[in-house]
Amino acid sequence: MNLKLELVVLPVSDVDRAKAFYERAGFRLDVDKAPVEGWRAVHLTPPGSQASIIFGEGLTPAEPGSVQGLYLVVTDIEAARAELLERGIAVSEVFHDGGGVLFHGHAAGTVTHDLPAQRRLPGRHPEGLSYASYATFDDPDGNGWVLQEITERFPGR
Repeated sequence: MNLKLELVVLPVSDVDRAKAFYERAGFRLDVDKAPVEGWRAVHLTPPGSQASIIFGEGLTPAEPGSVQGLYLVVTDIEAARAELLERGIAVSEVFHDGGGVLFHGHAAGTVTHDLPAQRRLPGRHPEGLSYASYATFDDPDGNGWVLQEITERFPGR
């Protein structure tokens, strides 16, 4: 059985502000529908992705900004960061974690786990390891995104 993650619901406080942010970040607008009073769905897809995001009015009771650790995989972390900056998106400096395995800090990229492997070190991973270099950004409500550089996938991926 194949199970494909295709859609993530984001809680936002201002639908139009969120829509403008994600379009500025380069996400493709797929749907913006409000067929009835009190319900609106805005569906966008990151460039090159098969998974999308959706937000709007009447979609989720979750608090705006409560979704953290959304990963966008890129092949060149510096180029992706530069493009987002050019688009007016505030992105952290590139960093790698102390263990070189997986960064999972939250809240604007602030590390929430005090483990040696979760210490942010400046720049790309010194050995250029795939899966080990990151940058972070938040949407206007604080939903947290992580750019992760993957240049060579693990076997079977």
